[in-house]
Amino acid sequence: MLIETNFKEEDFKFKYNISTRFRDLDPFNHVNNSVFLTYFENARRQFYERWNLNFNNRSLIVVSIKIDYLNELNHPSDCQVFQKIVRLGNTSFDILSMLCLKNIVICKSITTIVCYNFDKKNKVKVYKEIVNDFSK
Repeated sequence: MLIETNFKEEDFKFKYNISTRFRDLDPFNHVNNSVFLTYFENARRQFYERWNLNFNNRSLIVVSIKIDYLNELNHPSDCQVFQKIVRLGNTSFDILSMLCLKNIVICKSITTIVCYNFDKKNKVKVYKEIVNDFSK
């Protein structure tokens, strides 16, 4: 059964291509749900590059991830992860991620990220590069 979602590629600022691997399979020959987290992680790392942050001075810490599994994914498949910032707080922000196969949403995720200073061991205001990206 295919679960439909209201997905529009043009609503997203970032797209990351990813291919499934044989090692991603579960005993039922579907991509294991736990693997989707690594797909989102790889895409998020690329997403961060748009801000040119120096991670020696400024850190981003994932504090929460929620994933909704909507459709199964088979191997081999060439997929896309679409991402955008959907919430901007004082010290944190949320990224919406959608794993898609030919405009079919396989799963979606909301990741909450905190801006953090490891030297001072405290949260800091969301970096201006992220605020500017959100405002575009």
